[in-house]
Amino acid sequence: MKSNPKAKGGHPVPDPPSPPPATKPLSSPFLHKHLKWGWWSLLVFLTMGFLLEILHGFKVGAYLDVSNTTRRLMWTLSHAHGTLLALVHIAFAVTTTHLPATSHKKLQTISRCFIAAGILIPGGFFLGGAITYGGDPGLGIFLLPIGAFTLFLGVLFCANRLVH
Repeated sequence: MKSNPKAKGGHPVPDPPSPPPATKPLSSPFLHKHLKWGWWSLLVFLTMGFLLEILHGFKVGAYLDVSNTTRRLMWTLSHAHGTLLALVHIAFAVTTTHLPATSHKKLQTISRCFIAAGILIPGGFFLGGAITYGGDPGLGIFLLPIGAFTLFLGVLFCANRLVH
């Protein structure tokens, strides 16, 4: 307590509480970009899951016939991986507020890796199921390893930034 005028009864009046210290506003361009990307992706892939349920519910042969097992698997994997990667985008957005001061270029590299993975992994599964060759997925499946590699790099670079 500082010396304030004495209140009635001779006791000092306490200082009013000081405002909380200014905090860093959450205004990273990567925060907003990946929150938008994550929530919109989540909506897209949850909608895809709903559509897959409709195909299943109406017993659509192009989805359920034994000859289309590969398609069903690929599209289910597309939905599941897309949903998971949407949550990874949201997690990265929140993580950007906890990363040490780093160059814009490093965060941009991580951001691009996650965006590429968010397109290539579910896209590879979906395209792999769109046109199948017997029990084998279509050529779109070749996008998957590229997407997996970009996801690996994004996670590695992000984890590395948290260590430093």
